[in-house]
Amino acid sequence: MPHLDAAYNLARWLTGNSADAEDVVQEAYLRAYRYFNAWRGGNIRVWLLAIVRNSFITWVKENRSSRLVFRSDTPTDETGAIQETAWGTAPRDPESLLLERMDSQTLARLLQRLPAEYREVLVLREVEDLAYKEIAAVIDVPIGTVMSRLSRARLALRKLWDSPQPAEAANGV
Repeated sequence: MPHLDAAYNLARWLTGNSADAEDVVQEAYLRAYRYFNAWRGGNIRVWLLAIVRNSFITWVKENRSSRLVFRSDTPTDETGAIQETAWGTAPRDPESLLLERMDSQTLARLLQRLPAEYREVLVLREVEDLAYKEIAAVIDVPIGTVMSRLSRARLALRKLWDSPQPAEAANGV
């Protein structure tokens, strides 16, 4: 199960929730196992992420309209509190935790407003830390297209971040 975390992470960002991401990753791993003899060497992580992306595209066609939707579902515990993912970090003051959570929620909300092709290059580059060449292999486009999409995605995200937010979004409603 190499690179399961990266596959799940990409699927979660593309589908917008954990349950759908699990379905996409399961289908992707089945495809990878079935067609492992088609792998021609190179970076297996890139090959697997390309399968995850293609599985997602197939999943969308079968389960949703052509519109790609992102819904945030931050992992929570039984009390509804957000689960911490960083182990062994020193506790921080409540104010900084609140500001970080607000920024994270704002970022997730703004990411969902981006077109899917922008969202996927941002996730692959900034979250999965893939090189431009690897991203080009995953999404099957020329490297120049990756660079331009990433540039446009960052610009669009920056514009959304800098634009005034409606009052209900600022209040968490």
